[in-house]
Amino acid sequence: MEDNLPGDVREIWVGSIVIDCTNFGEMLVFWSEALHYSPRDPPKSGWVVLRDPKGLGPNVGLNETREGPPNDYRPHMDLYASDPLAEVQRLVKLGAKMVRPPEEGQTSSLLLTRTATSSMS
Repeated sequence: MEDNLPGDVREIWVGSIVIDCTNFGEMLVFWSEALHYSPRDPPKSGWVVLRDPKGLGPNVGLNETREGPPNDYRPHMDLYASDPLAEVQRLVKLGAKMVRPPEEGQTSSLLLTRTATSSMS
């Protein structure tokens, strides 16, 4: 970072990754279980912030919307795990679907999706 920045320049950071969804209850259960996160406060009016109990990962906000999934914007999360194949199996049991399996000899390049309609809504 440069030393000669104007005095009003502030740092910026990710406060939450927000997922708009039409099936709020399902997404709350899925992302809570998938990430081992818990609600910061009780869900209210189709909104909740899930937080990492260890305080290491970013918050994940779930926002219920009636608009339906956008066609040209697909938010996603890159998830890392100490045992990727075991985590993939666990996420599939929770309802994720394998869209693109890992290439031979790789465990870090695969694609999962999760919802009743096979989109991230």
